[in-house]
Amino acid sequence: MTGEEMHALVARLYPLCRSITGDGVRRTLEIIGEHLPLDVHEVPTGTQVLDWTVPKEWNIRDAYIKDPSGARVVDFRRSNLHVVGYSVPVSATMTLDELRPHLHTLPGQPDLVPYRTSYYAETWGFCLSQRVLDGLGAGPYEVVIDATLADGHLTYAEHVVRGRSEEEVLISCHVCHPSLANDNLAGIAVATALAARLDSTRLTYRFLFAPGTIGAITWLARNRERTGRIVAGLTLACAGDPGALTYKRSRSGDAGIDRVMAHVLADRPHTIVDFSPYGYDERQYCSPGFDLPVGSLTRTPYAGYPEYHTSGDDPGFVTPGALAGTLEALGEAVTVLERDGRYQNLSPYGEPQLGRRGLYGSLGGRSDTKQAQLAMLWVLNQSDGEHSLLDVAERSGLPFAAVAEAAAALEGAGLLKRVGSADEPAGR
Repeated sequence: MTGEEMHALVARLYPLCRSITGDGVRRTLEIIGEHLPLDVHEVPTGTQVLDWTVPKEWNIRDAYIKDPSGARVVDFRRSNLHVVGYSVPVSATMTLDELRPHLHTLPGQPDLVPYRTSYYAETWGFCLSQRVLDGLGAGPYEVVIDATLADGHLTYAEHVVRGRSEEEVLISCHVCHPSLANDNLAGIAVATALAARLDSTRLTYRFLFAPGTIGAITWLARNRERTGRIVAGLTLACAGDPGALTYKRSRSGDAGIDRVMAHVLADRPHTIVDFSPYGYDERQYCSPGFDLPVGSLTRTPYAGYPEYHTSGDDPGFVTPGALAGTLEALGEAVTVLERDGRYQNLSPYGEPQLGRRGLYGSLGGRSDTKQAQLAMLWVLNQSDGEHSLLDVAERSGLPFAAVAEAAAALEGAGLLKRVGSADEPAGR
């Protein structure tokens, strides 16, 4: 998928009213399923998942506040952000003073509508711009939320690219937010594009599209035995804004994925931050009982841009170029994960004669011939069975791709052999 195609997917998903459960999530997964085969899971309300319980399912048909003239001054049909997520049904006539405790605005951003939820407390509310609120009279107002909160299911989906190894890379993105383009329709679009391009891989890649927090917890509860296969992972969010890429390290801080992302981002504008137990679902995967090697990739991090969790996070805030840039970085990370490994130099006494083996000639005629020759020398020197190709790239300052190509050429010439498990994670 191109940046424009990913942006079109964001725009198509944008109007849907998603929450942690309900038909909006199902419809979102149906649309993703047009691009990828998905295994969709339905987990019943009341199911115990670790320390949590799958909640009731919430669905909404309509909601509004009508002024005395009958005009909808707040209208769910115009934006699903106007209703507090998980609001219980309401049908009442109220004055503005009676309504105020149920109204949410952003006084510092008077033209924007905030995003608010009430997942685990049965209450209700509306979100509107401060400017609209300031223009409201005393009332009375007709107040309606036509919604249901009843036993149902939590829905999540997986797409798995089977590799030659059972060792897995987990790519996780949340699908619970309503009309918020960067958080996280951009993450969904980039994950979908990455999954669609993977084929004939060494490692197995598991893409998880699940509601935030409760979805990740549910997946972990149902896949305890699988978590031991995860050798690397990323949560993916806020992937389409104009900011530089930001990587948040795993709980250990020095997992293979941490080294991979640091190397991939080195030549790009970026920020790397240490792990903290606040953020997206990396905090579930990195909880101490699981302690998985999972980091987080965003552009501008959560709460780091004024449009975050407001109506300003619309498709116009997300750019095709930023989506394409995030996908490109992920693609390079996959290349490192796929091609990294440890090698043994089979001619370690002195420097082997590369010219008579046609190695210089096989890489000649290119602008990066000198780099390719230098990469071969570095690989030969460092291939003692202990150092990985990522080690070589980091020490030499050469691009990982050049190092991997040199290793392949040397292996083909009988000068190297791969050692250790072919499935060991990158960065070990």
